[in-house]
Amino acid sequence: MSLLCYNKGCGQRFDPDNNPEDACTYHPGVPVFHDALKGWSCCKRRTTDFSDFLSIAGCTKGHHNKEKPPEPVKPEVKSSGEKKELEDLKPRFNEYVIQAPKPVEFIQRPSADEPLVELQQKVSPSLRQALQNLKLAESSQISEKEDEGNEVKIGTACKNRGCSKTFSLPATDQDKCVFHPGFPIFHEGMKYWSCCRRKTSDFNTFLSQEGCSTGDHVWRNDSGKKVVPCRFDWHQTASHVTISIYAKHSNPELCSVQANSTKVCIRVIFEGEKEFEQNISLWGVIDVSRSATNMMAAKIEIVMKKAEPMSWARLELPPPTPVSTNEKKAKECV
Repeated sequence: MSLLCYNKGCGQRFDPDNNPEDACTYHPGVPVFHDALKGWSCCKRRTTDFSDFLSIAGCTKGHHNKEKPPEPVKPEVKSSGEKKELEDLKPRFNEYVIQAPKPVEFIQRPSADEPLVELQQKVSPSLRQALQNLKLAESSQISEKEDEGNEVKIGTACKNRGCSKTFSLPATDQDKCVFHPGFPIFHEGMKYWSCCRRKTSDFNTFLSQEGCSTGDHVWRNDSGKKVVPCRFDWHQTASHVTISIYAKHSNPELCSVQANSTKVCIRVIFEGEKEFEQNISLWGVIDVSRSATNMMAAKIEIVMKKAEPMSWARLELPPPTPVSTNEKKAKECV
């Protein structure tokens, strides 16, 4: 006679006389449902679909199990006298006044002109070791640097972000530069520039987006450092907003992250002579005293404590909408 196996994830019928050690494939753990994900505690696979969860193959082999798990114990029916004693032992909730939670009091947005404060800087051991290895490598190599002077060489690329022009003749300098004054943002699979926000999921399409501002070409960096864009991302929890800047081997002594309640100013020197600088007007309000900068070998994380527990619609506050002349006259008449 075939019996039903009660191991989790099996549910097959088996012959008790033919039950080897690897006959059953099952889950020895328990179901885990967390943040819309479903899975088993004994293996790492997770899914959002309940049907897929039921079809997850077991991760352990063993004998089939004919023992049915015990059913939940039902409460015994008490006599009238026992029921009265139990009711006397129950807490009387009607004796207490339960107040509804008070509405959240939103903090008024502080001025953006508040003094900037340098965020606490935490340098990881991996970054210190990487910088030490770079110093040893540089000291073991003998290099001769040529003085290039102030002349712009033919083929020099424009330093403005989004501009693909190269210097060919002095007349090239007279052409208008079409570039992106903002910085690149990669968030939830979408890629766009902070200045124009034309979102796309394709990286090549993002790189080919035409600039949204015009100005003069920049052929050299007078500071001696190469200004480059960095891959930029951010995420949030209920209490914190984290900005991730993917800059390798950043120099803690030259990097600076300053902030006030509504603004953060970032300056990163990495990989020797590369420089990334950006000022962000934050969508929400942060607690500067409880925010910090974590510097690691491959990236920098700016962890900012929210001043109030709420979800931010975006990282950067959009620029104010210009008021038309008709609207100004209407306000003056009122």
